Amino acid sequence: MTETNTNSNSQVDQSAAVPSAAEGQSSGGQKGQQQQEHQQRRGGKGDRRGGRRGDRRGQDRDSEWQERVVQIRRVSKTVKGGKKMSFRAIVVVGNERGQVGVGVGKAGDVIGAVRKGVADGKKHIVRVPLTPNSSIPTLSNGRDGAASVLIRPAAPGTGVIAGGSIRTVLELAGIKNVLAKRLGSKTPLNNARAAMVALASLRTHKQTAKERGISLQQIYS
Repeated sequence: MTETNTNSNSQVDQSAAVPSAAEGQSSGGQKGQQQQEHQQRRGGKGDRRGGRRGDRRGQDRDSEWQERVVQIRRVSKTVKGGKKMSFRAIVVVGNERGQVGVGVGKAGDVIGAVRKGVADGKKHIVRVPLTPNSSIPTLSNGRDGAASVLIRPAAPGTGVIAGGSIRTVLELAGIKNVLAKRLGSKTPLNNARAAMVALASLRTHKQTAKERGISLQQIYS
């Protein structure tokens, strides 16, 4: 009788010990799942932060560029059913660090036309060589259509002596001491494009010496 009792007691003890181990395993599995979920949440937050940082960097890059609307006109196009009205915007884009562009946009509303003009201006960016005095290195002429523009350097403190769309182009290019004169048509778009042609043809003294195969001393002499 005693042997049967001891066997039964040992069996009861082993059976009682099994649920505790199972509970430990289940608790360990729950902890592992919780840790995985916590890591996933952390990873999601990191991705979100990374996305936000990327957005901020893009905004900083966009904030470097300045946009100025030169002219907004209501234009019409004759079609089969009558006249189709739309808006045309002339926009100058620049960062005041030697980069500037002129764009034109047309759309059914003013906001859409300006947006297209900005996009078009960024596609036609011109690099302008600037001197330490925020001027241009040499005299330059530009022509577009019937518009002709003369741009020449000026001494420090002179300011931007120009008018109309030419002044806007020069200011957004970062030029602070310059003399400019329009010699032909008064159309804002042609004058702005003529100023862009003049700025695009500028060369520094080093570039000129390299192209001509001479030294800087010979250029200054």
